[in-house]
Amino acid sequence: MKLDVFFNATLEQRRRKTWNNVFLFSKASESLTLNIPDFTNLRVLVAGDAMLDEYRFGDTGRISPEAPVPVVRTQGTERRPGGAANVACNIAALGAHVQLAAVIGADDRGQVLSELLVAADVECHLIKAPYAPTIHKLRVLSRNQQLIRLDSEESFIDQGDIFAELVCNMLTDTDVVVLSDYGKGSLHRVKNIISACVEAKIPVLVDPKGTDFHRYEGATLLTPNQAEFAAVVGHWKSEDEFVTHGESLRKQLDLEALLITRGERGMTLFPKGDQPLSLPAEAREVFDVTGAGDTFISLMAVGVGCGLNFEAAAGLANLGAGLVVRKIGVASITVSELRIALHSKGTGGRGHVSVDELEAILKEARYRGERIVMTNGCFDILHAGHVSYLEEAKTYGDRLVIAVNDDDSVKGLKGETRPINPLEDRMAVLSGLAAVDWVVSFSEDTPAELISRLLPDVLVKGGDYQMGEIVGGKAVIENGGEVRVLSYKDGRSTSAVIDAIRKN
Repeated sequence: MKLDVFFNATLEQRRRKTWNNVFLFSKASESLTLNIPDFTNLRVLVAGDAMLDEYRFGDTGRISPEAPVPVVRTQGTERRPGGAANVACNIAALGAHVQLAAVIGADDRGQVLSELLVAADVECHLIKAPYAPTIHKLRVLSRNQQLIRLDSEESFIDQGDIFAELVCNMLTDTDVVVLSDYGKGSLHRVKNIISACVEAKIPVLVDPKGTDFHRYEGATLLTPNQAEFAAVVGHWKSEDEFVTHGESLRKQLDLEALLITRGERGMTLFPKGDQPLSLPAEAREVFDVTGAGDTFISLMAVGVGCGLNFEAAAGLANLGAGLVVRKIGVASITVSELRIALHSKGTGGRGHVSVDELEAILKEARYRGERIVMTNGCFDILHAGHVSYLEEAKTYGDRLVIAVNDDDSVKGLKGETRPINPLEDRMAVLSGLAAVDWVVSFSEDTPAELISRLLPDVLVKGGDYQMGEIVGGKAVIENGGEVRVLSYKDGRSTSAVIDAIRKN
């Protein structure tokens, strides 16, 4: 389905509207087009059950003589934030500002978890329970297969009141709230938190637990999996009955939307005031589903917070969850990984990027074995010579990057009457060409610094350049790359186009 995605409304404008008016659906097309908004100005509050996940990796080649179990010779240990803490890390990895409210124990594991969160750029607001330990899950893996999981935990239900008060006091500096409920007691007063979010007109997304979904009444979005949904509404005999159950539950809980994840069957979205919508699952080689739900609700939250409608946010979340199951253990997805995935699918992820974004994107592309081609120029008035030149450049690799002079840089090179088209327009036109993958701007007179930073595999320029004149060529060659001078298209230039317009 073609989406109408709203990026331009400010957060304050979105708050003043009802959610039913913000999330509009357009069903004019069969294709789903996704774009990734800028998450850097978004403020997200994650509240819920945080835990420390520990992984021990090793080889196994024999069965224990003491019992019919494999013997694992551990060779490495890794600790990662889990539960609500993993949700927070996922959101931080996407570039948003995230605060985490959680309850931990006053113990060494709690200290380790705190340090891991700070290292992941998560702002922590942690209550230390004096008598209960930090929730801990130990997984033993061999050859990427989980053999056993050992849990250490006690309920934090006695901290429910003070925790709800903490979360409610943090809403003044928040654009969207995620409640990550693992049934460990932190969200014992979840109704109070949801009511405060509704009163403050802040969207609140809930990853639920248990069978008492009435605790989440009034939330913006609820994201149970199919088993959790069935435990609440009972089993169904047909898809029509499933849809009836879903819409009935959404109405009972007064949700803006209910989204049920269904494994290999994808997911079904029940938006208020619109027909249910099913999205197919992302076809991926699965290594580990641990934490996939955390990644899913993280992307739903940042999508909703940036003004995406539920359908667009679900599509982005579906893509991210499909990527994270290819990683071992709880993990995060970056914007560059999403861009690469969208671009590979032909559904987005291309166009204008910052230098920092491009560095991350190219790192992912190289990891996939892709060859990077780069060129640069003003590209003031795009003409047939440009198009032919860029199409030829793309034949030397898998991805084509264009570095474009900003307006002041063009003015310095071409004179006060240039550019004819501003930078934003020039980059938009280049981004629309099939041969072009990513476009980045630079403000210096030459792209030497940018080329030395990105170090493409192939640097190309048009046929009116001599090899020794190509800026950045030395750095590329010293890095093992190559420089190409492409064929010259006689009579085709921006200056010629401008002269022809003046004469006419």
